[in-house]
Amino acid sequence: MLTKYSFSMAVVLALTISLSACGSLFGTQPTPTPIVPTATPAPPTATPEPSVAVVNGEFITLVTFNAELGRYQTAVVQGGQTITLEQASQAVLDDLINTTLLAQGAEAQGFQVTDEELQARMDALSNEIGGPVALADWQNQHGYTEADFRSALKRSLSAAWMRDQIIEAVPITAEQVHAQQILLYNEEDALLVKEQLNSGTPFETLAAQYTPDTKGELGWFPRGYLLETAVEDAAFSLEAGGISDVIRTDIGYHIIKVVERDPAHTLTPDAYLSMQEKTLADWLLQQRENSTISLAP
Repeated sequence: MLTKYSFSMAVVLALTISLSACGSLFGTQPTPTPIVPTATPAPPTATPEPSVAVVNGEFITLVTFNAELGRYQTAVVQGGQTITLEQASQAVLDDLINTTLLAQGAEAQGFQVTDEELQARMDALSNEIGGPVALADWQNQHGYTEADFRSALKRSLSAAWMRDQIIEAVPITAEQVHAQQILLYNEEDALLVKEQLNSGTPFETLAAQYTPDTKGELGWFPRGYLLETAVEDAAFSLEAGGISDVIRTDIGYHIIKVVERDPAHTLTPDAYLSMQEKTLADWLLQQRENSTISLAP
């Protein structure tokens, strides 16, 4: 699951990106002795920039993290929300790790952003933000060099491509149930209603009595859609016409009736979006479990 926030096109495209590691050369050549010549020394290695995490050998730099954290906090304030520094830091770090995993997934599938595509996106960003000078100023304000920004944007485009592949593969139909519920707020009332149902009182009559606005209608839904998993599990365990026992959750006491079942019912737009989000979250979880991710102390 993630907090959504919006910026200008330039900020959105740069928001969930991470930068490739880079560094400066260090070390000196050893001085040969006048008697025994030394072996040719290995070239000095680059010192990685300070990083907050390494994902399968790829660095998420501290500069990137701090820039994204600042923008995230600004968006939260502008949205009238309150969030702690720890919560904001974790949200940004998770987002950067997810973006890196998506970009790596795109690369594994052979996707490449061409120089022409990257330049076209740079030009579009420049036009959106007010021209090349404005874009350069934005990069400077957020700690990006031209090369860093291009690398970050390229990674963002790769991640977006991989995300689209994942969510577009979600089918528009799924096993679903059409259910109704009676929701009570104390156990005594719930047991009384269950007795009435057992005695032959129509479910629809009691549902209309206790929830006259919706008559207890839950509509069609697939697995993984309802917030209350116990209610969903009960619904999918029943045949059409079946009525559940009393189900206790944090919000009350539920009694469910399954009206219909369909092994391949068309998803509503809201359910389809929910299934896409769940599929993406499951993909990222699996990638995390199969990846080497180390966090800075």
